[in-house]
Amino acid sequence: MTMPDLEHALDALAGRVSSLREARTAYPGDLAPILDAALAELDTAAELLAEAREALRKAPKRAGGRKDGAQRELKLLRQVFRAFPVPVVVLDGGGVVRRINPETSRMLGSPDGYLVGRSFPLLVDVSRRAAFRSHLTSVLQTGQPSAFETRLAHQGRTHVVQLALTRLTMPGEPQQMVAAVALPTEVQLPEPGTRRPEQSDGALLLAAARRQDLLAKMAALLLDEEALLRPVALHRATRLLAAEWADWVIADVVRDGVPRRSVVMAPKNHPLGDLVRQVESADPAGSQVVAQVLERGSGVVQEMVDDETLLGFCADGPVLTAMGAGSLLSVPIGRGDGVLTLVRSHDKQPYALADLAVMQEVGLQLGLAVRAQTSYQSRSRAAESLSASVAPRNLPDVPGYEAAAVYHPGSSVGAEFYDVFPVSGGWGFALGGAAGKGEEAASVSAMVRGGLRVLSVWESDPDLVMRKVNDALVAQGTGMFVMAVAGFVKGRDIRLSSAGHHPAALLQPDGGVRFAAGGGVPLGISPEAETGVEALTVAPGETLVLYSEGLISSRNERGEPYGEERLADALSRCAGQSPSTVVKAVEADRHAFSGGQVWDEIVVFALRGV
Repeated sequence: MTMPDLEHALDALAGRVSSLREARTAYPGDLAPILDAALAELDTAAELLAEAREALRKAPKRAGGRKDGAQRELKLLRQVFRAFPVPVVVLDGGGVVRRINPETSRMLGSPDGYLVGRSFPLLVDVSRRAAFRSHLTSVLQTGQPSAFETRLAHQGRTHVVQLALTRLTMPGEPQQMVAAVALPTEVQLPEPGTRRPEQSDGALLLAAARRQDLLAKMAALLLDEEALLRPVALHRATRLLAAEWADWVIADVVRDGVPRRSVVMAPKNHPLGDLVRQVESADPAGSQVVAQVLERGSGVVQEMVDDETLLGFCADGPVLTAMGAGSLLSVPIGRGDGVLTLVRSHDKQPYALADLAVMQEVGLQLGLAVRAQTSYQSRSRAAESLSASVAPRNLPDVPGYEAAAVYHPGSSVGAEFYDVFPVSGGWGFALGGAAGKGEEAASVSAMVRGGLRVLSVWESDPDLVMRKVNDALVAQGTGMFVMAVAGFVKGRDIRLSSAGHHPAALLQPDGGVRFAAGGGVPLGISPEAETGVEALTVAPGETLVLYSEGLISSRNERGEPYGEERLADALSRCAGQSPSTVVKAVEADRHAFSGGQVWDEIVVFALRGV
């Protein structure tokens, strides 16, 4: 066939294909004859390719040399290739795309620069990939053309095509090639003169808005208080991404220097079957993409997955193959805290560089949230431990008395303590708090509480115990001082020692209230302890009440303190009541006075003679 004949045949083929497209649009309900004619034209296209190849092979060599002749042949082949009116893809023996013609770019919606160098089987429907590879191998080995129907998926669109494979010997190529001619049998053509939806200004603005909306939603989700109180940040984030941005979402978190699979979100319509369990149980340390992201500290995006082994293997083969992965995106969680991987199927819009930038920010936010959650929970556990060290879980039974206490934590780790403990020949109690807030103040209070309890085993006088604790506190050099009161109970007699603490209140059966002397200087201020010592007798029906600074200093909306006078009024209304009723009534009165606001810890301890 001469070149003019070939050009004439190509023009005729182009005209017939154009007529078939018009018929397909005009008569959508009568596809059978159109499909038969289209398949016949596909055979014609394959024959023209073979004849063009043969014509090139037989073309006479000029005296200019072999190199000039090869260049002319390649130029002629490119002209024929560009003019072909049906999609044609040139593949090497491994199925890698080497060339595509303009008609292929139009059908798939991607320029040749994007598809060249990628594996063509990744465009083929997952269920037909094995068959495609078999056909490709057969054509290369036997030289006999092969044709079969399959589905191509790319850029969020699918095309059912009749695919014809023909072996080619390309000038200047050391290996044989294959021409894949794809004739769409189900395709929707865009309206003449319109731009592709993914390229329109409105679509680009909408995509940018969706990315910003994702960042806003993610920030609100991760900053929620519950995300700090409970380990829900990772699960919440992956659920949001699975609902709007991916078919599969996998979160791998680094623990003890090793990535471990934490969360797997499958498509909503995907049954919770073997594949989900296999992905959950897979070791992320064997994943190439996880290792790459952790090593480089930056994300990767594959608009078209070109290596289906990136996420490792499962019983059904490569994990990405089993997922039907078309596009993949992986980003670091925080600063090396883990890896977040998103996967979309072939029939979805592929991930782009803009998506990678957004997900990098999501991964950073998620890492900060997970670290904040871990730190917050660690501090909460420490605070709970400190609180447990300054307040007993249960009060012991003191012979001849009923005891009760109420403890209300403040807005931060507190420093108030109270305790009841056995002493030589009776029982002891203590109440107080370091001047300050936070973990350091709480630890000093815990030290004083422990010192009072331990020294009371050997000493029979609470004032001597208080002085020795003062010596230890000064020697420690904490710079903090502690207001405290301690008492030893022996029968009906109670001996009190006060170190700058509020005076105890004695509630009598008739409702009268009188206060002890209190006094003294807080512990830890001076090497020479100055305490206030007093002896009381608590008769049956009388109640001794001790209370913290936080109770007396509580303020109402006008800034007025609760004070000891209001405390006396509240106690007088509790005459004859049990200690548990007394402490609850005082707390309820304070709550009503301050409108429920609590700044400092509230401790109320009551000991009633029976």
